[in-house]
Amino acid sequence: MSAYQNDIKAAAELKDKAGSGWSAINPESVARMRAQNRFKTGLDVAKYTAAIMRKDMAEYDADSSVYTQSLGCWHGFIGQQKLISIKKHLKTTNKRYLYLSGWMVAALRSEFGPLPDQSMHEKTSVSALIEELYTFLRQADARELDLLFVALDDARNAGDQAKAAEIQAQIDNYETHVVPIIADIDAGFGNAEATYLLAKQMIEAGACCIQIENQVSDEKQCGHQDGKVTVPHSDFLAKINAVRYAFLELGVDDGVIVARTDSLGAGLTKQIAVTNEPGDLGDQYNSFLDGDYITSADDIQNGDVVIKSNGKLLKPKRLASGLFQFRKDTGVDRVVLDCITSLQNGADLLWIETEKPHVGQIADMVNRIREVVPNAKLVYNNSPSFNWTLNFRQQVFDAMVEEGKDVSAYDRAKLMSVEYDETELAQVADEKIRTFQADAAREAGIFHHLITLPTYHTAALSTDNLAKGYFDKEGMLAYVKGVQRQEIRQGIACVKHQNMAGSDIGDNHKEYFAGEAALKAGGKDNTMNQFG
Repeated sequence: MSAYQNDIKAAAELKDKAGSGWSAINPESVARMRAQNRFKTGLDVAKYTAAIMRKDMAEYDADSSVYTQSLGCWHGFIGQQKLISIKKHLKTTNKRYLYLSGWMVAALRSEFGPLPDQSMHEKTSVSALIEELYTFLRQADARELDLLFVALDDARNAGDQAKAAEIQAQIDNYETHVVPIIADIDAGFGNAEATYLLAKQMIEAGACCIQIENQVSDEKQCGHQDGKVTVPHSDFLAKINAVRYAFLELGVDDGVIVARTDSLGAGLTKQIAVTNEPGDLGDQYNSFLDGDYITSADDIQNGDVVIKSNGKLLKPKRLASGLFQFRKDTGVDRVVLDCITSLQNGADLLWIETEKPHVGQIADMVNRIREVVPNAKLVYNNSPSFNWTLNFRQQVFDAMVEEGKDVSAYDRAKLMSVEYDETELAQVADEKIRTFQADAAREAGIFHHLITLPTYHTAALSTDNLAKGYFDKEGMLAYVKGVQRQEIRQGIACVKHQNMAGSDIGDNHKEYFAGEAALKAGGKDNTMNQFG
């Protein structure tokens, strides 16, 4: 017996026990409302989605072709429409997640207005967005199930038992729009206690996966900008522990932690690590510091700091800002040490922020990590900060040069130009972009591919296209031709925006509550009927 049928039976038994006072209660209506409210709390969501992620991680370990994907969403409605589209076109949400970008929270969700990605926005806006996303995903479930319930009633009223059985099977095997969210906690918004408190809020809102980075919290920068400052490993590991304790306190025992390293592009540290003996983790961190070895106290100036490293006295170079810098060309070694250390101390997945999308570069680092942690897996930012077209055309150009092919028809510095769009080089580059995620999943250990800011860019692009025509000579045709006509022909759910906002669900509830006396909004004069 399905959960739906069990709920009908349970509600009928309750009704019988309650007696005549419950005579107006329809057990099947109760079952429908329960189906439309499967997840009662954010913790229910977190436990459900954590299990999904763990299953997906195990399946990826067995077969790297089954990687996972997500798009960053900055509003509940955007996330909802993404999942509705996935279900419509691909028939399943399997291996498809949501990403919550701290960049987009800062740029779009702060009460201060648009802010740079420097952790200046209200920390509670992160958990508020998680809750909002799941509110909209749960509403997508309620709406789609409501359509199925109406269709079931229509089939029954028409005496079409086969159709009714088909629809009942869809209800019994319904796949929810609720999927895992990988949620960005930046650098933890403070010390380890602050990280723990915010992580709790995020988990209670529904997050099963929290991504945290090794930058200094009060110096945090976007991963694709300059000026990044990292912290010693002991500081970062304390925050990983804080997140794990938050998961365990709330009963999400299989919660997932993504440890992000910005060391590849970060040349600075705010602190010299504490070290107790040669070769320990603090000593390894300090070994990357740039500076001069000294042999005499005469080499020490007022305010200089001196540490013992490699059996010698090292005077690290300190900038006017008070920060210390690392030696050039140590980024990769620091990334590898960061990743190994994080996995050995409670992290489940890695995030390596790179300056370009290059499978070989990522694979070189992952292979070194896997020498120590064989099942190391990455979450990778397919970032809009990369010029994907130029990067891949240049990669193809360089490969052609290495193969001895004639590249005289191309100017490497200007490969972004439209004049190259139809060339063989451009076509090869586009194919490499198309297969990048599959290639990187297979060759570079990337379990999850995400685009951090895609819906930020699509919102801007679509608004620009509409504004360009509507406020110029096209007028209303710009909307009709470019938006509504496409919605109708492509079957976009929002063309019936009243239905999308819950009007039909409300009508059915009115009928549950008041029977034939219900005053419903979906009658013959409802203009949504024009859309079929």
